Amino acid sequence: MRSYSELIKLPTLRERFDYLKLDGIIGEDTFGFDRYLNQNFYRSTLWRRIRNRVIVRDNGCDFGLEDYPINGRIIIHHMNPVDADDILMQRDILLDPEFLICVGERTHNAIHYGSFDLMPQNLIERKPNDTCPWKR
Repeated sequence: MRSYSELIKLPTLRERFDYLKLDGIIGEDTFGFDRYLNQNFYRSTLWRRIRNRVIVRDNGCDFGLEDYPINGRIIIHHMNPVDADDILMQRDILLDPEFLICVGERTHNAIHYGSFDLMPQNLIERKPNDTCPWKR
């Protein structure tokens, strides 16, 4: 079972990605006709409360790494896949911050489809006149 306590011991983005990747298949059903269950769950007050706690804990950074702030939508990722039974039985894994992590949308897709190539790339730091060679 993957956990936050183990994840934060891994120092690099690549190591954290490898720890969490799932090797899913595009178009594969996860909840099928029970999709309403997870949609109702993600709209609940309990989920929103835990979601906010995890964002604060991780400073809104990808995998909780300070050097990777998430610019855009923050997704709270369940480190261990959940299914309809988890929601119906209200298992602890759903709301325990020990099994949740902040990720960006591209990172979330990369985790689910097991491809590090989908991860966001580091932005190049811009400097004055760096696009104008004759002004250097």
